[in-house]
Amino acid sequence: MVEVGKKAPQFTLPDSFGNKVSLKSFLGKKVVLYFYPKDNTSGCTKEALAFKEALPEIEKRNAVVIGISKDSQESHQKFVAKYDLPFILLSDPDLKVIQKYGVWVEKSMYGRKYMGVERSTFIIDEKGKIKKIFRKVKVAKHVEEVLKALDE
Repeated sequence: MVEVGKKAPQFTLPDSFGNKVSLKSFLGKKVVLYFYPKDNTSGCTKEALAFKEALPEIEKRNAVVIGISKDSQESHQKFVAKYDLPFILLSDPDLKVIQKYGVWVEKSMYGRKYMGVERSTFIIDEKGKIKKIFRKVKVAKHVEEVLKALDE
């Protein structure tokens, strides 16, 4: 189980260009690791654009932003190109990392139950430990919460 104060589960996943990206390569920096349901949907687009806008402030805090969804690399490429996203998006179609972080959950929409990615953000410190967990993220004001957590 992923908990504050514990080591963040390690992973290596492909980015939108097929490059392998490992969490351990970011030791020495803080990581804003966010999981989101789907590229090019309204909430996920708003969240990505909020992180894009806040990236200079995030980088001032010695942090990087990494987004993960189960979308394909091709989907990520289109999403990154359409909105000129300046951070890494990783593809996890097999749900390995999504499940490791406990964000593959039962959801409900219009009374129909289904499995999906819970919008969640994990702040990981420079030593690779989980510093803060945001679950069931509401996009409005979330970036402000992230910046505050990076300052703590």
